[in-house]
Amino acid sequence: MTKNTAKADGGLVETIKTVVYALLISGLFRTLFFQPFWIPSGSMKDTLLIGDFLFVNKMAYGYSRYSCPFSLCPISGRILGSEPERGDVVVFRHPVNGTDFIKRLIGLPGDTVQMKNGVVFLNGTEVPQKAAGIFEEIYEKQGPMANLPRCENGSVGEGGICTSSRSVETLPNGVKHNVLNIDDNGFVDNTDVFTVPPGHYFFMGDNRDNSQDSRFDQAVGGVGFIPAEYLIGRADRVIFSSAGQSMLYFWTWRADRFFKAIE
Repeated sequence: MTKNTAKADGGLVETIKTVVYALLISGLFRTLFFQPFWIPSGSMKDTLLIGDFLFVNKMAYGYSRYSCPFSLCPISGRILGSEPERGDVVVFRHPVNGTDFIKRLIGLPGDTVQMKNGVVFLNGTEVPQKAAGIFEEIYEKQGPMANLPRCENGSVGEGGICTSSRSVETLPNGVKHNVLNIDDNGFVDNTDVFTVPPGHYFFMGDNRDNSQDSRFDQAVGGVGFIPAEYLIGRADRVIFSSAGQSMLYFWTWRADRFFKAIE
């Protein structure tokens, strides 16, 4: 073997080692701190769209039963993290079917939550909404699951413009975010009073008439009240977004949503 050959072989080995180490570090970083999440449904429109890709900050609330990568984590409760706040967009594990959901945190432990005519009342006080125009999208199949959007303006036919009324909702801590309306006097636009148990949270989708959230009991497919140990982390920013049924369809990429902050 010549010196040049040995040098070349040595360089290849070092390159392979570097790649392996990089992959290991990347995998460890992902396991410890972040979890990737694709938006599969329209329940969080227009904050999050089908095909948005984001990383969930697993350290935001500390490690819990379902966010911790190690078997040493607690069976209940959390370690290290701060408390979730109203308005946070959170990924959590469904207590019954085990799938991951993403919704907005509305009610804290001890809060009362009620819907009246499509408006949230927290602890008996109305959460104000201000009209903010119309959200428009094309009525077409969206994402890998080929979901069709629901439209306030009725059946528009494939390729038509599907609309929803948009409002800005302001939570008691000052957090502002968009909410959409599809139905007047919808199924859960008027509810009984929910009292959030200690150690639990109440979540709602921003697309209020198209979200199986805490307004629905777990027995009928909703998420109900979510225990603290089922929280995985907070979603802070959209990294990538594709409107097509495959992320490889580059002509469907939404460049204006790349690295977009989640409000």
